[in-house]
Amino acid sequence: MPELSVVVPVYNEENTLAAFLARLRAVLAGVTEDYEIIFAMDPSSDNTESMILAARAGDARIKLLRFSRRFGQPAATWAGLAHAAGRAALVIDCDLQDPPELIAEMRRLWKDEGYQVVIPQRRSREGENFIKRAIAYSGYWFINKTATVEIPRNTGDFRLLDARVVEELMKLNESHGFLRGLTALVGFKTKLVPFDRQPRADGRGKYNSFTGSLTIGFNGVVAFSGSLLRMMGVAGFAMAALAVFSAIAMILAKLFGWMDFAVGLTTLGVLMLFLTGCQLTCMGVLGAYIGRIYEESKRRPKYIVERAVGFD
Repeated sequence: MPELSVVVPVYNEENTLAAFLARLRAVLAGVTEDYEIIFAMDPSSDNTESMILAARAGDARIKLLRFSRRFGQPAATWAGLAHAAGRAALVIDCDLQDPPELIAEMRRLWKDEGYQVVIPQRRSREGENFIKRAIAYSGYWFINKTATVEIPRNTGDFRLLDARVVEELMKLNESHGFLRGLTALVGFKTKLVPFDRQPRADGRGKYNSFTGSLTIGFNGVVAFSGSLLRMMGVAGFAMAALAVFSAIAMILAKLFGWMDFAVGLTTLGVLMLFLTGCQLTCMGVLGAYIGRIYEESKRRPKYIVERAVGFD
């Protein structure tokens, strides 16, 4: 059993893979020689796979999981953790935004101070525009206001997990593996490590696109809170109360001559559009929860491994 399993989800990362692997191996050489690096790869259209296999030819500790189709980063991460044999597993992206040099401190906190979960927490988010930072901030705020467990802000999947934590995570059968929330759900002794996040090495995201981040965030809200359903009821009650109040106000204004107005088709049309928009929004939220129930009931696999290299 290796001491450390490093799980790296990858997809079309030929531009950063060599630099990432060089930095990662240099760090690991100063930490422990007893490790494995598991690349969990969605089928890529560039040279990512051949570069990983070439690296493995010189180091058998490098392993590869290749999926039958693109399942996405959360599934790739989950597959890597499921195949990790180490006494601890460390998840890190290949884009060098998460510095491999932090691994030494993360390992020390796990091995010497007994923390079973070590999560780097971003102090800064270089390379991200104001809109993305604002969405990230509001997303974490909303999740932590509504979720049943507290998810640390400004964190990603970059983390070290003791084998016991990985074991408990693998017992969870949810179709959507929101690792940040599920790690908080299983608990254990946790330490946050502040760091400054760097821009992507090649400037382009493969997994963590803007829409992908929104999707992952929405999955987190739906998976860990029923607050949106409750908000639908509150919003419906508020709109009904507003309609009743408006009707009474219009009647009184007409009777006492406080205001001379005519209720025309324009007013009616605007009101209908408003109510219809509210109804469709609520139906969309309800549909998201029903869709989640539908997906969970099918029990389809999170991923399908087409090829596994280096696993006996």
